[in-house]
Amino acid sequence: MYAPPRHVTHRARPAPGLKIAIATPRDREAIYRARHDVYARELGQHPSGGDGRLADALDDVNLYFTASAGGELLGFISLTPPGGPLSLDKYRPRSDYPFAIDDRTWEVRLLTVLAPHRRRAIAVLLAYAAFRWIAAHGGRRIVAMGRIELLPFYNALGLLSTGLPVSSGAVTFEVLTADIDTLEQQASTAFNLPRMLERSAPHLDWQLPIAFRSPARCFHGGAFFKAIGEDFTHLDRRHEVINADVLDAWFPPAPGVLESLRGHLDWIIRTSPPTDCAGMIRAIALARGVPESSILPGAGSSDLIFLAFGLWLQRTSRALILDPMYGEYAHVLEKVIGCTVERLHLSRDDGYRIDLATLERLLAEPFDVVVIVNPNSPTGVHVPRETLERLLRSSAARRIWLDETYVDYAAPGQSLEHFAAASHNAVVCKSMSKAYALSGARAAYLCGSSALLEDLRAGTPPWAVSLPGQIAAVTALADPAYYLARWSETARLREALARDLRNLARWDVVPGVANFLLCHLPEDGPDAAAIAGACRPHGLYLRDASAMGRSLGRHALRIAVKDAATHTRMLAILGDVLATLGPPSVLQSMA
Repeated sequence: MYAPPRHVTHRARPAPGLKIAIATPRDREAIYRARHDVYARELGQHPSGGDGRLADALDDVNLYFTASAGGELLGFISLTPPGGPLSLDKYRPRSDYPFAIDDRTWEVRLLTVLAPHRRRAIAVLLAYAAFRWIAAHGGRRIVAMGRIELLPFYNALGLLSTGLPVSSGAVTFEVLTADIDTLEQQASTAFNLPRMLERSAPHLDWQLPIAFRSPARCFHGGAFFKAIGEDFTHLDRRHEVINADVLDAWFPPAPGVLESLRGHLDWIIRTSPPTDCAGMIRAIALARGVPESSILPGAGSSDLIFLAFGLWLQRTSRALILDPMYGEYAHVLEKVIGCTVERLHLSRDDGYRIDLATLERLLAEPFDVVVIVNPNSPTGVHVPRETLERLLRSSAARRIWLDETYVDYAAPGQSLEHFAAASHNAVVCKSMSKAYALSGARAAYLCGSSALLEDLRAGTPPWAVSLPGQIAAVTALADPAYYLARWSETARLREALARDLRNLARWDVVPGVANFLLCHLPEDGPDAAAIAGACRPHGLYLRDASAMGRSLGRHALRIAVKDAATHTRMLAILGDVLATLGPPSVLQSMA
């Protein structure tokens, strides 16, 4: 590959009107002549040809991307797909390489920027285009040859040197490789890639049939599965792990749930569920005292969020959310849909309580959607039903989305489902994951007027909830006494854990009503990421909450409520970790 020196490549803005596209047959002829000029005449890698063009057998299968402006070719890059010969095969046997070449390995070749355009960011954008294409098409490894004079540039892109030289004519190359998952992170550091992409986008005509930016992933807890194993071959390891980074219930589902699933498991696993979840809808409507037409089932609240917001909103929409708040909403609104998001900031000084006067003023504006999580996550703060209902009755918002995943932990009768079922613009999203101990079953529903849910029904696939999920939901709703007892016990465990955490190391624990606690750590001590990271080798997984709100800071940690014995284990691990991280003077005796 040929590219301009690193120190002049990443600092400049690309030319206005720069186009990145797949090479046309006409472009290829220009590329073959440019290859001859650069690799034969300029570098001496190949002998000069009489026709002034340079091509090879791989061009029959290679994909070329071009960078051009005003019809002028400025640069290009070539990709060789998996499953066939590579350019590297001409120089070394594959057994020489310290990596495997398989059906997810792509070769990147001929990264070339033509004079006099080598003082622009074209090389990085061409490389980025190649990496995006490979990632979008399931590639996992990249191999390449890089001129030794330009190894710092290739290394900065994330391509790793193997120490294996390759000579071709007057040019010496080195074999390079990279895992596609690490490339963007490395390039982001070396070239400030996010900033470069942001600056390039208004000037760039991106004509590749893939998104300019890789789809953003929504971060959740659940890192504990790394310790158990995501291939599920060592599920017994779960006994060694405390998954306090997610908010799964500490108690098992109602006994009837387990009895139903165990007694008919072989049939349940191999049998298709009712396509319309009719039994689940009927059970929910009966338990909540609302019409069946007011219930729309889904495979967890995330399924319903992506469904509803994807149908209701577009880039021109305007949304209001709380901050801090469950991060999936900001992700979907900003990263997936790309609409305008305004935030009602909640202050630590006010205990993260919603300023009701401010909320009332904002509800008078014609937002396309207002999202309220109540009780809120990660704060655990709850607005009483009567208060919130009064404010919502006069709202001018087109739609109001009330996430009540944790409302059962607050107190009986706090849900706004009755209000939503009779409302023209409000919908309640209820996950049965946390309060009913059914996280793995993925059972949830929306409650709203039949008119509001009508368009969503058309977008809901058959078998929206699995048969185990439907059976678990129906059976759980039949045993309210069991869950009322568990929710009361959760409150006692939460208060005991809060007390112990405050005593442990000057932690400021936010009073909440759900099955978790938000803790602010001392500013003069280790931050949340450091503590969470130090706990993992001990099998304790906690949630660094810093990314869940713009003002939480680096010392915000969220901890799930567990049973008393697990709390003892958690506190012991935290005590050991804090003693190691220091300063020891802040630690207090647990005696």
